[in-house]
Amino acid sequence: YDASEGPPLVASDFDFVCDARSPGEYAEDHVIGALSTPVLSDEERAQVGTIYKQQSPFEARRLGAALVSQNVARILMEHFQGTGSGARVLVYCWRGGDRSLSLAHTLSRVGFDVHLMRGGWKAYRARVREELGRLGRFDLRLVRGVTGCQKTVLLQKLRDLGAQVVDLEGAADHKGSILGVNVDAPQPSQKLFESRLADEVARFDDSRPVFIEGESSLVGQRTVPSALLHSMRKAGSVLVEAPMDVRVDFIRQDYKYFEGRAVDELKERLQRLRQLRGGATVDR
Repeated sequence: YDASEGPPLVASDFDFVCDARSPGEYAEDHVIGALSTPVLSDEERAQVGTIYKQQSPFEARRLGAALVSQNVARILMEHFQGTGSGARVLVYCWRGGDRSLSLAHTLSRVGFDVHLMRGGWKAYRARVREELGRLGRFDLRLVRGVTGCQKTVLLQKLRDLGAQVVDLEGAADHKGSILGVNVDAPQPSQKLFESRLADEVARFDDSRPVFIEGESSLVGQRTVPSALLHSMRKAGSVLVEAPMDVRVDFIRQDYKYFEGRAVDELKERLQRLRQLRGGATVDR
């Protein structure tokens, strides 16, 4: 499989997509829907690299082979128990080298229909970046409105009805406002945010409109791709409104953790708002 050609990879094209890189590399960015199946952990990868530099390539390969063998056995037990021989499996690592080859060879010998991603994650990342530059091609419909108007809920309903929707807040794991942080997890990296967007639009029909929430250039700490942002600024829009009491009720429900376990986070966020809007405004 060549990730540098055609549309961005969609994991559903295969029964399994296996990322053979270390957990740290996977966390930074990965094919959306891929399993983390590291043939070397972060610590093992560092250990092998140190031996390669300080002792010899031979000693590094010997240790690496032993560790990879153990980890491939674990991967088979954890992810492929009960899987039939007809399963289509795509394997990749950083650049299509030894790590993906070692896992792919074993899976192939077992009898699975195994494919290697030529060029690995680097080729996939190049394809994602190419796709980001083309995001301006869509006929966008902007959904605008102040916080609490349930714009995200509306977009979800549209998607359920078959509309094409780009969920910037979902991809960024952030609700967009100064209070929009996910208190349970950090935002994805910029690269993973971009991969999520590329994956989201991979099956879109260019002739149909695409609905998207009106956002600034930042969603939390993640930057909206410039081609998409430029298209958003030219797009027609729909303004969503709601009475104040409805907005208040929705916000309290949507951010209910701020009234309980995350009250300290709320106080810290309000201090930031005080700096932006002034103490008198926040105190009201």
